[in-house]
Amino acid sequence: MPQNNFPKIQYSKTFSFKYIYNIKNDLHMSHAYKLTVNGTTAFDVNEEQLSQLDAISTAPSHYHILKDNKPFKAAVTDANFLAKEYTVTINNNTYTVNIANTLDQLIKEMGFEIGAAKQVNEIKAPIPGLILEINVTVGQEVQENDDLLILEAMKMENTFQSPRAGVIKSIAINKGDAVDKGQLLIEFE
Repeated sequence: MPQNNFPKIQYSKTFSFKYIYNIKNDLHMSHAYKLTVNGTTAFDVNEEQLSQLDAISTAPSHYHILKDNKPFKAAVTDANFLAKEYTVTINNNTYTVNIANTLDQLIKEMGFEIGAAKQVNEIKAPIPGLILEINVTVGQEVQENDDLLILEAMKMENTFQSPRAGVIKSIAINKGDAVDKGQLLIEFE
């Protein structure tokens, strides 16, 4: 995965950097991003890399970009701001670009995803702690916002609620267990 430098342009990398830079100011996003192109190629980009782009808006959602003295014609053909997914066309090639800022990445590491809360299949521990109570059993049907378990961390009780309706597939912990950050707690079918 390329990091901290620009490889030869593939997919919509150059355009994506500039487009992220443009919307960043409106959304007050953090200064580090993980970009995924067509669901397969992922790379990190920072504010310094974004500032090095040479792009000019030629029309609404259309850009002329120079990268290493090579011209590229880019257009945003679809934008889903809630899912942070953009369809872009670079020199007549179309790509789907997903953007995740630092907060999005942290939430995903915790077992949740912004814009995809109804599709959560695992609950992971966001912080180390002690399991005080488990309110569900394997095979139990739960509704959104039902209490699943209580995790004590830093002398505070944290109640985990179901992010969606579903059936409990497995419970990876027991009452009284000490858990680490990122440890699987409950899995949905």
